[in-house]
Amino acid sequence: MPPTRTASNGTPPELSASPPAPAEGKGSTRPRAAHLGPERRRPLVLDAALRLFVRQGYPGTSMDAIAEAAGVSKPVVYACYASKDKLFRALLEREERRLLGSIGDALPDELDPEDPQRLLLEGLRALFTAAAAAPDSWRVVFDSEQVAEPAVARRVRRARSALVGQLVEFVTPVLAAGGVEESRRLGPVYAEVLAAVAEAGVRVLLRSDDWEPDELAAVLASATVQGPFPR
Repeated sequence: MPPTRTASNGTPPELSASPPAPAEGKGSTRPRAAHLGPERRRPLVLDAALRLFVRQGYPGTSMDAIAEAAGVSKPVVYACYASKDKLFRALLEREERRLLGSIGDALPDELDPEDPQRLLLEGLRALFTAAAAAPDSWRVVFDSEQVAEPAVARRVRRARSALVGQLVEFVTPVLAAGGVEESRRLGPVYAEVLAAVAEAGVRVLLRSDDWEPDELAAVLASATVQGPFPR
């Protein structure tokens, strides 16, 4: 009887715990991601989808492309999200939470109605700094190129409404403290104006290299409070 061959560690081959590795060059050449459940894969899929949606827009991004960018198979992506629409909505919800957190951090803790320009300046400066730090989050939520699908457009409008609602809670007490009559009625109006200014500033910041957050915040705060034209 021939002697039993053993591995270098003394274990017979048929008892080895690890199966032989598949030969290279067979099947897909893409490295396989580590096995994770849908809950742990979802953030990875959303991160990959965010980059593609920003670069290619909603209509130009496929589930195949998202799977490739995430380093997983398409069935894995569908196990996380049943459709591209559901995936994009989940992405919007995640990025909206991030943006609202940034906006909350941007709004000053102490309100000084005696100096509204400085109050606005500090808020815009912090907001633009946050936008510069996470540009893709802002692009995917507020860029008009992302809203071709009606359901997606409705979700984007909800995100903007949440932003305006947060500004209303900030503006109304400032107006009241400054002695403005009907502050509760005017609060939503001023909040819409500030939201429009903030959105315009973010778009300028993200689409141009000509501005830094501090400089753009100073220009817009002055134009909003004093008017854009010299007197």
